[in-house]
Amino acid sequence: MGHFSDLVKQRRSANKFVPDTQLPREELDEIFSLVKYAPSAFNLQHQHYIVVDDPQIKDRMYEAAYRQYKVKTASAVILVLGDTAAYQNVEKVNEGLLQLGVITKHEFEREASSVRSFYESRGEGFQREEAIRNASLSAMLFMLAAKDKGWDTCPMIGFDSQAVQEILNIPDRYVPVMMITIGKEDVSSQRVRGYRKPAGEFVSYNGYQA
Repeated sequence: MGHFSDLVKQRRSANKFVPDTQLPREELDEIFSLVKYAPSAFNLQHQHYIVVDDPQIKDRMYEAAYRQYKVKTASAVILVLGDTAAYQNVEKVNEGLLQLGVITKHEFEREASSVRSFYESRGEGFQREEAIRNASLSAMLFMLAAKDKGWDTCPMIGFDSQAVQEILNIPDRYVPVMMITIGKEDVSSQRVRGYRKPAGEFVSYNGYQA
């Protein structure tokens, strides 16, 4: 219990990284093996990650992120995508339950029909919101898992989405949700943590209270 509390408090958005720090893909694989347990609506797993560790492509991402220094010095730049058409994979994500006999063929078909109807009836705006919402849940778990492995991160929205989509050949069905820089934080100029509201200022019970 204490370990998790410490982890949450120690995770910070790093604005400066130690240059030329290698991030082994094996460690990224370990992080992502935990990230797969993030919750998602109907278990549709809307998230998709693109890890950029190629120096030339990372330089292009640096330009697309308006030359922010943390992108330049990060060990890798990760783009978090949300799949607006994730609901179309409902059969695939439930196929294992059917084969194991956890659900019947009738339940499998009913779930698929229900989920497709749920998303299609609400339209493209809702599908986009869901892509962002669920990918964001996953991204938070990624940052915590990375910190648990000793890596620092910074979530970013300051980038040219269209440029990034072109650089990384991202299909239109995916929404660039955020960019996450990852590496070892250079703490030499680390600032004091910004103000955090006490819980009483952002929590209400049984109705909104200012």
